Amino acid sequence: MDQSRRQITKIAREVTKFTVREMKAEGIGTAEFDFIHLVRHHPGITQTQIRDALKIDKGAAARRAASLEAKGYLVRRENPNDHRSQLLYATEKAEGLRNSKAAIEQTFYEWLLDELSESDRDSFCRVLNDLYLRSKKEARAGFPEVSARLETGAGEDE
Repeated sequence: MDQSRRQITKIAREVTKFTVREMKAEGIGTAEFDFIHLVRHHPGITQTQIRDALKIDKGAAARRAASLEAKGYLVRRENPNDHRSQLLYATEKAEGLRNSKAAIEQTFYEWLLDELSESDRDSFCRVLNDLYLRSKKEARAGFPEVSARLETGAGEDE
């Protein structure tokens, strides 16, 4: 049985709702943010690579790229290896958006922890960091232990 009752997921959902609301006020939707995020982490990526990574169709990728370019978040440059395609790069405005998203999330988490005592906050953050490091280690290994639990049925609700 899941003692956590998936509370981490539920909190993350609330943060996402708040972040999406605030990002929309800046004129950016979640799909556009995912697009920008991918370009930021893979400078010089092609629309074809973006389509494959985000599992979107050709038209959606073209519209999103054009919209983000018009808003000043992306620039296109000719692909020196293939003159039929262009490479996409994030602009400084896109980098500022990343910082803005982080600031929105930080504000929510600070608010969430405000009512805890300093001691509870310190303990909670220490345990949370331990859990994060454990999850990151498992992810980097390709999720072997969690996958094994799924295969054996361990962790299922009874």
